[in-house]
Amino acid sequence: MEDFETLLRGSAEAHGHLCPGQVIGVRLAMLGCSLLGVNVPPSLEQLKNLLVYVEIDRCATDAIAYVTGVKLGRRSLKFVDHGIMAATFVNLKTGKAFRIVSREDSRELAAQYAPDIKDPHQQQFIAYKRMTLDELFTVEEVVVEVPPGDLPGPSRHKATCQRCGIVVRDNREVDHNGLILCRPCAFGTYYRPLAGPVKGGGDAEA
Repeated sequence: MEDFETLLRGSAEAHGHLCPGQVIGVRLAMLGCSLLGVNVPPSLEQLKNLLVYVEIDRCATDAIAYVTGVKLGRRSLKFVDHGIMAATFVNLKTGKAFRIVSREDSRELAAQYAPDIKDPHQQQFIAYKRMTLDELFTVEEVVVEVPPGDLPGPSRHKATCQRCGIVVRDNREVDHNGLILCRPCAFGTYYRPLAGPVKGGGDAEA
């Protein structure tokens, strides 16, 4: 089991800088693993059965991924865009799951734990190291019903969009008015095409 300071240094190096969010993320991840009886870092066998849902794309999420070893590419890290500093740890083998939420009122307690430090950023950094887990987090045991298409491992299913012809994997296609479509065709997406496809991109201006 790696200690907190070692994990924090490694997390900051992987993330690119040291900040209060890294402290929150490391402590949250250590707590989540502890609740599931998972080592830090997890063994290979434990990692195969670990799924982590994160609800915000901020600094702490990188720390959670670093401590637990979960990754988007392994399908063991799931991003649910709720804008909440929270993460849910799931043991796929036992079905046990815990959702941990960072308490907003911990910011107000920072001055009590580091009264000698005036800079708010540095004050939070030190205080979050000193606070109890109960002061930092709210924990609840939950049930997570993981769809087959969300499980780690090789892709088990694919379909072809009947509008654009793109292949859609992992049960992400939708039945839209009787047509099997990719989600961009069914609901729209974040980008807006300007023209036709750029073949290879080789003729694009630098």
